[in-house]
Amino acid sequence: MSDGFKTRLSNVVEKAVKHFGTPFHIYDETGIVETAKLLKKSFSGKDGFKEFFAVKALPNPSIMKIMKEQGFGFDCSSSPEILLARSIGSTGSEIMFTSNNTSMEQFETAAIDGGSVLNLDDISLIPKVPVMPELICFRYNPGPRRRGNKIIGNPVESKYGVSHEQITDAYRQAIKRGAKRFGMHTMLASNELNYEYMVETTQMLLSIVEQVSNALDIKFEFINIGGGLGIPYKPDQNPMNVYALGVETTEMLNQFEHKHGWYPKLFMESGRYITGPHGALVTIVINHKNIYRKYVGIDASMSALMRPGMYEAYHHIHIHGKESHSEYETVDVAGSLCENIDKFAVQRYLPVTEVGDILIIHDTGAHGHAMGFNYNANLRPKELLLKNDGTIELIRRAETVKDYFATLDFEKDVCI
Repeated sequence: MSDGFKTRLSNVVEKAVKHFGTPFHIYDETGIVETAKLLKKSFSGKDGFKEFFAVKALPNPSIMKIMKEQGFGFDCSSSPEILLARSIGSTGSEIMFTSNNTSMEQFETAAIDGGSVLNLDDISLIPKVPVMPELICFRYNPGPRRRGNKIIGNPVESKYGVSHEQITDAYRQAIKRGAKRFGMHTMLASNELNYEYMVETTQMLLSIVEQVSNALDIKFEFINIGGGLGIPYKPDQNPMNVYALGVETTEMLNQFEHKHGWYPKLFMESGRYITGPHGALVTIVINHKNIYRKYVGIDASMSALMRPGMYEAYHHIHIHGKESHSEYETVDVAGSLCENIDKFAVQRYLPVTEVGDILIIHDTGAHGHAMGFNYNANLRPKELLLKNDGTIELIRRAETVKDYFATLDFEKDVCI
C-alpha cells in the first residue's frame, strides 16, 4: 500500500465503515491512475507500446473503465471476461484472448462483436478455430531453455503454451489457414520484482521471433512479454524498477530494428502491478481467543482473500488509529471458515486490539475479490472505489443469501 493511499484511506475509512458496513474491498483511483501513467511513461521510448490489463486480477467494470481511459486494452482468459471488456466498449484489437483448453463456445465468443486478438495456447487448437483470423498470436513455452520464477514454476511442468519444437510449425499451419499478421506471447513469471528477469524474457522472445521470421519469411507486429510485474507486499521489499525495464527493452527493440529494418511493438498484460497496491480489505475485530496461541477474529474470511491461506502469501496489516500504540502482541488473525488455513496473518506482531477496531489488510487490489468463493456458504463482500474527489462509490454490492440460492432455482430436468 502506498503512503498516499494509506493517508487517503485513513481520512475516510471510519465514515466508510459506518456507511457501508464491513467487510469490503476498497480501491484507490488516484493510485491506480498514477501507476498507469508511470508504466506508460517508462515505455514511451519506442512507438507502439500497449498494456492489456489482466482482467482476472480485478474484474470490475468501474476499474476497467479507468484502464480504458488510460488507453489500455484487456487481457481476457474466458468468455465472461471478454463480455466484461465489451460491456465498457472495448472490441477487436483492444482485447487479447489468451485461454487454455479452449472450448468451441469460447472461440465463438472471441470472434463475435468485433472479435479480439486470438492468442493460441496450443498447436492442436489451430484446426479447431472456426475461422482463422488474419492476425494470430501464439503463447510460447521455452521448456528447459528458461527458468520460471517461484510462483509460475518450471516451464517444462507448465500446462501453458506451444513448445519450442512446435513454435515454427504453429505459425506455418496458421498461415495455411489464412493468417497474414503475427504476434508472439509468453508468460513465465508472476509477482516478479527483479526487472532483469523481464528484460531476459524480452530478449528471449526477440530471438524466437527472429528464428520464426527467417524460417517462414514473415514479420511480427508485436511481442507480448506477459504480466508478472510484481509489487512489494512486505514493507522491506523494493518495488519493481519499471523505468529500467523500459529503458533496456527499448534498447533491445532499437537493436532489432537496426539489424532487420523493422521491429515488433512491445505489449504486456500487467494486472497486479497496476491495481494490487491500490486495494485494501477493510474488516473489523469481532472476537479474541486465547488458547495455545492468541487469535484475533475478524468479520472477513478467506473467501474474501484466499492468497494468505492458499499460497501462504504475506499481506501487511495495520490497525486503524493504533500504529503508534505502545502495546503489541503476537497473534494469528483469523476468519470464521471451517478451515485452519483461514488466516490472514500467522504469528504477526500487531498492536493489541479491541472488539470494534478497524483492521486494514494491504495490497488486495489484485487476485483478492476476484478469487473469492462460497465455501461454508460464505458470501463475498462489497467493493468500493475511493475516487479522486474523495467520495466513495459502491462498485459491487455484497452477495446475499438470495444470490447463494439462485442456482438452486431451476426447472426440473431429468435425462431418461
